[in-house]
Amino acid sequence: MKFEDIGLDNETVISINKLGITIPTEIQGKSIPLILEGKDVIGESATGSGKTLAFGCGITEHVESKQGLQSLILTPTRELAEQVKESLKKLAANKQLKVISVYGGVSINPQIYDLKKAEVVVGTPGRLLDHLQRGTIDTSKINLLVLDEADRMFDMGFLDDVERIIESCPKERQTLCFSATISEKVKNLANRYMKNPAKVAAKNQVDPSKLKQAYYDIHKGMKFSLLVHLLQKEKNGLVMVFCNTRRNTDFVVKNLKSNKIDAIAIHGGLTQNKRTRTIDMFNSTKVNVLVCTDVAARGLHIDNVSHIYNYDIPKDPKDYVHRIGRTARAEEEGQVINLLCDYDYDNFGRIQNDYRSFVIDKLEKPYVDRVETVRDNFNGNSRFRNGNRNGNSRNFRRGNSGRSRGGSSNRFGNNSNRFGNSSRGNSNGFRKGNSKFRGNRSRDSDSSENSRNRESGRSRGNNSSRFRNSSNRSGNSRKPNFRRSN
Repeated sequence: MKFEDIGLDNETVISINKLGITIPTEIQGKSIPLILEGKDVIGESATGSGKTLAFGCGITEHVESKQGLQSLILTPTRELAEQVKESLKKLAANKQLKVISVYGGVSINPQIYDLKKAEVVVGTPGRLLDHLQRGTIDTSKINLLVLDEADRMFDMGFLDDVERIIESCPKERQTLCFSATISEKVKNLANRYMKNPAKVAAKNQVDPSKLKQAYYDIHKGMKFSLLVHLLQKEKNGLVMVFCNTRRNTDFVVKNLKSNKIDAIAIHGGLTQNKRTRTIDMFNSTKVNVLVCTDVAARGLHIDNVSHIYNYDIPKDPKDYVHRIGRTARAEEEGQVINLLCDYDYDNFGRIQNDYRSFVIDKLEKPYVDRVETVRDNFNGNSRFRNGNRNGNSRNFRRGNSGRSRGGSSNRFGNNSNRFGNSSRGNSNGFRKGNSKFRGNRSRDSDSSENSRNRESGRSRGNNSSRFRNSSNRSGNSRKPNFRRSN
C-alpha cells in the first residue's frame, strides 16, 4: 500500500514524498482511512511509529486556510509540542496553514498574537488552559481535536485540565486519541468524550531479537563509578542515561563532564530554549551522551540510539518500556544496561513481574576504579568520595555546641536565627522563611521529578541514611530473588 492508495489528495502526498516517506507504517495504514472518513479513532502504537503523520494527514485534509482555529493538538511536554508543530508545518506546506505551538516556560505575549491567525494549534494542557482563562484562544470552530501521548498526560496529572479543554470545544467534532499505551484513564475519557471510536493498534517497532537487556547489581557507592567505567568503553552510537529526578540528572552530567565524558542534560527544570538546543545537539551527534528524566522517553524524535543506561530504575514499569523503546529500531541492534543498588530492588522486581517475557541477564561486576564525585547542596559545593557510605560530607559551619542542624546553635550564636529571633531546635533560619516558594514548578514539566532523590541515600532533616539499616559495610544487603534468564 502507498499513500496514493489511501485517498489523500495530491498536495498532501507530495508533502509526504518530500519527507522521504513512500510507504505507510502499520499505524498509518490502519488509522488514516478511518480519520479521512471523519470517525473518532483510538490509536495504540509505540513512540517512533508514525502517529504524528497519521493524525497530521487528517488535519491537512479537514482544515481550511484563513478560516480561524479549526484543529487543536494536546501534548504532554513542550519538546513534543514543538516537534509536532514542525512536523505539521512540513506536512501542510502546500496548504498554507498557519501552525503554531503554545507551552509554558516562554513568554505568553507572542503566543497571544499568533493565536489570532492560527488554523492549527499544538500545545501543552497547562498553557492552553491559561489561554482559555485569559480569553486569548477561540475554540468555537474546533472540528478536529487530537490527544497525543494521552496516557503520559494523565500520568503527569493533566486529566482535569484536559477535560476542561475538551469541554470548551464544540460537541460536534472529530476526536483522535493516540498513545503508546491505552490505560484505563484513556478508556474512561474515550467513553465520555468520543463517539463510537474505532480502535487500531500496531506492533512494537522495537525488534526483541535485536534488543539485549542486562543488569549489574552493585553497591550504591559504586554506581556512578561503574557508569563512568562503562561509558568510557563506549565508542560508537548515541547513549541515553535515564535518571528518576532532576537532581540526579544534574549530578550525573556534572560528574561525567569532570571525568572527560561529553554529556548534556535534559529535564523539566531547564528553560525551553536550553531544552530545545540540547535535543538538537544530541540529534546532530555533537555530543554522544544524553542524561535525562522520563521527559525524553516519550514522543521525542531521537534516532540512532545504541545504548540505554538506567542509572535509576523507574517506579512505573511502563516507563521502563518507553525508555528501552528508544533503541533497537529500524533493524538496528540496541542494548539496555540497568544499574541496580539496594533502593532499586523494588522497582526492578515490579518490572520483572509485569513483563515476564523480558529476558534481562545478570552481568558480573567488572573491576572498577573508584571515582570522586561532586554534589551541590544548598549550603554550597560539597566534595566527597563516591565510596562514602552515606555521602554526608557537608560543609556546615558549626556553632559552639558543635551541631549545625537540629541543635540549638548556628553561625549567629546560640538560640538565635538570622534575624535575632528565638529558634526552638531549628538552627536553619532560612528554610521556614522560604517555604512559600516550595513546589513552584511549571505545569508542563515531567511529573517524574516529584519522586524523592535517593542517590546519596540520606534524608534532608538529619545525617542518617535512609538505607543505613538495610546494608552492612561490605555492601551485602538483603536482596530479592530476581528472576534469572536461562
